[in-house]
Amino acid sequence: MRILVVGAGATGGYFGGRLAAAGRDVTFLVRARRAEQLAASGLRIRSPHGDVNLASPKTVLAEGLAEPYDLVLLSCKAYDLDGAMASFAPAMGTDSMILPVLNGMRHLDALDARFGHARVLGGQCVIAATVDDDGTILHLNNVHGIAYGERDGGTSERVQRVDAALSGAGFDARLSEHIAQDMWEKWTFLAALAAGTCLMRASIGEIVAAPGGDATMRGLFDECAAIAGAHGHAPRAAFAEKALTMLSQPKSSLTASMLRDLERGGRIEADHIVGDLIARRGAGVPRSILELAYTHLKAYEARRSSGG
Repeated sequence: MRILVVGAGATGGYFGGRLAAAGRDVTFLVRARRAEQLAASGLRIRSPHGDVNLASPKTVLAEGLAEPYDLVLLSCKAYDLDGAMASFAPAMGTDSMILPVLNGMRHLDALDARFGHARVLGGQCVIAATVDDDGTILHLNNVHGIAYGERDGGTSERVQRVDAALSGAGFDARLSEHIAQDMWEKWTFLAALAAGTCLMRASIGEIVAAPGGDATMRGLFDECAAIAGAHGHAPRAAFAEKALTMLSQPKSSLTASMLRDLERGGRIEADHIVGDLIARRGAGVPRSILELAYTHLKAYEARRSSGG
């Protein structure tokens, strides 16, 4: 299976690097500057699960795409989606599949409109990673996994081929028969985490140590879960229990990556993670602090765009 990984940053570079190191046929679609960096220094991963050093990873620029790939692994930020779709469009053949691992659900609408529902798998990833100043990918904890499947449920011959390509490559790969449910559950947790930690500018442990903090985080998750339920994807009991435990853990250092982006003055996925969930609110879903958190995020974006 020929795999095109869109980007070689923290997520695409990590999973694509693991796949390439395991002997898979991987090419990275990158911009000129990253291509030069990879040609000069290679692709380097530093991880608790073992380091990866690829001296000469295969790369291609958008203008160099001339033939289709079997699988496009898409891990860009939501605000870069339009540019990413334009860049990999020449790599899409009749039977090409896209495996997006973005958070939320709105990207699926854009991908469906551009390439067709049949070409877009469901997917998600769990990893904490960053890229340092010299281009090295730093894996920050022990978690590194991708889940994928047919969005309509069940399995298929093509997704089994994807499973064969991704399995045994040095990270946790999981074929899911209910990937849409998995994606909604992750979204409810992530939206609550991002809304709470960004609004309070604090970790979970710091929030729950404050008066009303525990109730605030639980209320945020309940509201997000109610929206998911209105769309037929209420979090399963075991997931909800685990999520609430993580969102109310005393002394926890957990924060959303959106808070880290915000604190360094970077772009954030406010519309994709929080705003889109609010937009999908069904009748009868109680309102709480989610709208206030979204207003806070959009005010940050407005100030950032004005140079404040």
